[in-house]
Amino acid sequence: MEFREDILGAPYEAAELTLRPDDEGAVCATLVRRLVPGSERAVLYVHGYNDYFFQTNLADHYTALGFSFYALDLRKYGRSLRPHQSPNFVRHLAEYDEEIDEAVRIIRELDGHRQLLLNGHSTGGLIAALWAGRRAGRAVVDGLFLNSPFLSMPAGPAVRTVGGPAVTAIGRMAPTRVLPSSLNPHYTHSLHKDHQGEWDFDLTLKPAEGFPLYAGWLAAIHQGHRRLRSGLGIDVPVLLMASTRSISTTVWNEGLRRADAVLRADDIAAQGPRLGRHVTIVRIEDGIHDLVLSGEAARTRVFAELDHWLAAYLDVPAIEAPLIDAPLIDARPADARPAGESA
Repeated sequence: MEFREDILGAPYEAAELTLRPDDEGAVCATLVRRLVPGSERAVLYVHGYNDYFFQTNLADHYTALGFSFYALDLRKYGRSLRPHQSPNFVRHLAEYDEEIDEAVRIIRELDGHRQLLLNGHSTGGLIAALWAGRRAGRAVVDGLFLNSPFLSMPAGPAVRTVGGPAVTAIGRMAPTRVLPSSLNPHYTHSLHKDHQGEWDFDLTLKPAEGFPLYAGWLAAIHQGHRRLRSGLGIDVPVLLMASTRSISTTVWNEGLRRADAVLRADDIAAQGPRLGRHVTIVRIEDGIHDLVLSGEAARTRVFAELDHWLAAYLDVPAIEAPLIDAPLIDARPADARPAGESA
């Protein structure tokens, strides 16, 4: 393993992690890092579905706090996708344990960091949470920050109840069968500077229309959700953030700049207590799906809340800027509130 300059340029470096081959052949993951000399704190970021690490503003924030920053491009995603592979495909989410374990080993044993925060976004949040549950009691991670984690299918209970077993059966019999995708291209358009957004990233690694949706991958997600519903028993503090609202639209809508256009934010918050015994839930007004890419006021709130939590639970020195004034948000879904009670 050798770190070389990353596609983002200095100060980012990347190393290819060779993993066990699967049915499609050779497999690798990519570990990106930005070191803070002398730091004993580190954070490992795990991206979402149809995604890869490009969120340098997130790395900027962590390094300003004194964290060395690491990010994984998981197998068959982003920097790690190879021509012979089905993009994003796995049969079980536990397959990702291999690259997370290796990244943790490098961060702790080779690079010498004594404290480690795991930060997952969307599907990466589900993967990180399941991994942390399986590693409970081993003291390999000190906390989790989950940014709009994929803890529930963006559908009603009836659809989830009926559709889950059907998808699992299809995924078992025909794992690489391509299913109709509901990925909203307008979400990616709301992010990218060449459309309606302010961020620059590679649209071949994160295409607006997404990659094929495989039945086996979706079955793996359903299996992960079933495991979550039984409780994960994560034994370190967890910070879960989600927007205060979601939006569903097939055409461009300005509301895409102020709501989660991928998942149901209320459902994310409702599942939070199943993660472990020590879960902090924060709802972000005007937050989008990837909260750190929200509009300036919302992402300022995200970072302020993160800093406050890090100071309280991981003993990270508090920054000088106080939390911006904002009303408390009820984390419960509307249908869980007593009749007549509003948010």
